[in-house]
Amino acid sequence: MPYDVVIVGGGHNGLVCACYLAGAGLKVRVLERRAVVGGAAVTEEFAPGFRNSTAAYTVSLLNPKIIRELKLADHGLRIVERPFANFLPLPDNRSFRLGPTLADTQRELARFSARDAARLPDYYRTIETAADTLRDLVLKTPPNLGGGWRDGLRALTLGGRLAFLTRSAQRDLWELVTRSAGELLDYWFDSDPIKAVFGFDAQVGHFASPYSPGSAYVLLHHAFGEVNGKRGTWGHALGGMGAISEAIAKEARSRGVEITTGAEVIAVRVKGNRAAGVALSDGSEIEAQSVAAGVNPRLLYLKMLEPGAVDAEFRSRIERWKCASGTFRMNVALAELPDFTCAPGKNAQPHHSSGIIIAPSLTYMERAYFDARTAGFSREPIIEMLIPSTVDPGLAPPGKHVASLFCQHFNPTLPGGRSWDDEKESAADAIVATVDRHAPNFKKSILARKILSPLDLERDFGLVGGDIFHGALTLDQLFSARPVLGYADYRSPVRGLYLCGSGAHPGGGVTGATAR
Repeated sequence: MPYDVVIVGGGHNGLVCACYLAGAGLKVRVLERRAVVGGAAVTEEFAPGFRNSTAAYTVSLLNPKIIRELKLADHGLRIVERPFANFLPLPDNRSFRLGPTLADTQRELARFSARDAARLPDYYRTIETAADTLRDLVLKTPPNLGGGWRDGLRALTLGGRLAFLTRSAQRDLWELVTRSAGELLDYWFDSDPIKAVFGFDAQVGHFASPYSPGSAYVLLHHAFGEVNGKRGTWGHALGGMGAISEAIAKEARSRGVEITTGAEVIAVRVKGNRAAGVALSDGSEIEAQSVAAGVNPRLLYLKMLEPGAVDAEFRSRIERWKCASGTFRMNVALAELPDFTCAPGKNAQPHHSSGIIIAPSLTYMERAYFDARTAGFSREPIIEMLIPSTVDPGLAPPGKHVASLFCQHFNPTLPGGRSWDDEKESAADAIVATVDRHAPNFKKSILARKILSPLDLERDFGLVGGDIFHGALTLDQLFSARPVLGYADYRSPVRGLYLCGSGAHPGGGVTGATAR
């Protein structure tokens, strides 16, 4: 008997999709190429005794409705908030700390600019009002422009929600969606540190200058999350990001979902313009009434479908789907904690458990981007370092630690025909040297490291171009245009074939929202 739905990809979105379909009474099977479920949200041992989140590394955007409806806490998921949001070492041996409260940040910011400290509450109100609107849209199906009456109703409903905003809030939202993060932050603030900590969110997974139009939306995209009911907060999933995927998988199995790992789907079978199942790399085939794919749209439409399955115009649009987040990931095993010149000490302190950002200004970030465009990767990369073992000691042997380094900008396509297989060690060395300038014991404390270049991210996790979002969060690839105008409702030109990965609305991050 064929399955009602086969899901291609056992990443967190594929698992979420499976839970809801099975909850509706359908017979569902999930097929995952790797030996472990979770896609990029996995925890793995990368050196003897050292475990860490391999790719995705921090949590905030996981939708609270999904956490509640899938009973993830009952399945063991625990998320610990950061002591404060971010710690920013500065070149002059000062530092800047964001949070944990508004008053704390204002006091810290007043050391750099009294005017900025006074304006901070208004900035937060502006961002939070816009983020509330985005939260309301995250689980809504975008209208297909030019669609039928249902799409017209969705568009009217959306317009009604926006109409309830004040005129000022409408204007703020429009600016946040269309302007650059650099322009936005230059308007609000004078001092570099506050612009840097906010501007970093506009660089996460976004291969562009902070002054590129639309980058303010990327900043906003990272502001609609929450941890344990606290909005705008980021945290550590105890056990690593794999704990999220494992909790979802437990719920899926409890609902009768069949999950198969080591099962690589190489083709979606189409009969009479309708999805009829999938073919696997081992030569077997699985029949299904429908297929849902949690993979990048380029993989689905250009690799898994025969060329004639979609029309030439649609295929051409997918060929132009932009995939390049400029991301480089590295996990390191540490003999001791980083001893920052601006905050001395190898004993665990609150800043060690926060998001450590090395990128002191928007100018630094822009230079990193242009370095990557011309030379392949940044001489001084943008780095966020998390040390989850400070709150989750089971990730490392006693007295030792693991650190995640999420880095920008690294061009997926190196100039001069160079290969990332040849360049990734040099790029990793540049990252280590950048951290070492602020914490001089860092390099010598490294016991082992696991490197993931853009090419590794593509090969290991199917992230085309190393794109952590399954497609850039640019204005031409958002909402009703994600992935293509006319197919923003998770359907495809092939009947019975659906998209449930980050290439669909609302986009990337560990949200689960694209699959609910």
